[in-house]
Parts: sequence; C-alpha cells; structure tokens
Amino acid sequence: MRYVCPVCGYVYDEDGQGKPWAELPSDWECPICGAPKAVFAAEGAPQESGGAAEVAAAGAGHADIPLTAAELSAICSNLARGCEKQYMDEERELFAQLAGHYSALVPPAEGDFSALAAVVKRCADVEFAAAKRAAESAADRGAMRAVNWGERVNFILSALLEKYGRDGIDAPDGAHVWVCSICGFIYIGRTPPDVCPVCRVPAFRFEDGGELT
Repeated sequence: MRYVCPVCGYVYDEDGQGKPWAELPSDWECPICGAPKAVFAAEGAPQESGGAAEVAAAGAGHADIPLTAAELSAICSNLARGCEKQYMDEERELFAQLAGHYSALVPPAEGDFSALAAVVKRCADVEFAAAKRAAESAADRGAMRAVNWGERVNFILSALLEKYGRDGIDAPDGAHVWVCSICGFIYIGRTPPDVCPVCRVPAFRFEDGGELT
C-alpha cells in the first residue's frame, strides 16, 4: 500500500520502505514538508470536501460582510505578488503600500490555538470548496492553481496548529518560522527548505518570520 502526503505529494510506499504504515509512530511526519501522519491518505482513496449545502452557505451573503483589516492586507499582499510576477512594478508598489496600511490597523492577536484552528478548518471544509467550484466554472487555470496551493498550505497550517495546541511549542533550538512569499507555505526549522514543497520556488523566496520561542 502507498500513502500520499496532501501537501507536497510525497509517497510512502510500504514495500519500498520495508515497514507497514500502521507500525509508524503517531508522531511520524512527512520527511519533505513536515505534514503529520494523520493527514496522509491511501493512494486512490477519495478526498473529503465540503457538501453542496455547505458550499452554498459559504457564498451566501458574503457581499454584505465587511472585510477585516487583516483580510484586506492579505488580499492586497497577494495582489502585489501577482503584479510582481507579471512585471507590473507600479501596480505592485501600490498594492504593497495598501497591504502595509491595512496591516498596521490589525489589532494584536488574542485567543488560543483552538480559535484559529476553527477558522482553518472552515477554510478546509467550506471555503476552498466554494473557491474551487468558482475557478472551475470560469475555467481559470491560474485561479485553480492558486486554490490548489491554498488547500495544501491550509493542510500544513492545520497540522501545526493541532500539534502546538496539543503539545505546546516545542521546536529545536534556533528554529525559525519560514513563510514562502509565493504560496504561504509555513516551515519550522533552522533554515528554510531548499525548495518549497508546494509551489517549488527556491529557498530565497522564503521570508524569516523570526525565531520560534
């Protein structure tokens, strides 16, 4: 049997590894991206997604819900990066300025891992399903790729929140939080990975979020 990582695509082949999947410890992680054993799926197994009712509910009334400063900052930041890839320097700078403006308005974070984990779970169960349907209906290959990247990043974020919410933050000495500036993939380690396991950009594209303490 083969088991596939939903984040980076790494395949654990029981025959090749010489050890049954069931015998791996529960805290075993993907050797490429660090995703936990629990999120792996047997090759060929159907993946879960939000139901039709949930998808419909996700889109209902969104036009009446104002975006927060954090959401506006994230949107402008992503637009700036999109303009950078299209060599639209003037537009990139304007979106970057807007992102900085809204970021400065974001209040200090409060709460615990469970509150953020609930938001991440909703993204996995509902929001990405709605985004995927919209991208597919528009036959927008760029949007479909962005949604695919977002789903993978959401997987690893969910895994990190579950791990640190359960066990507390226990990282190797000198470990930093590294964030891919292209897709948002989060990596914990002393140095960033040589290549982003989600979008395949090189290490210099990772931003240092500071030491994890």
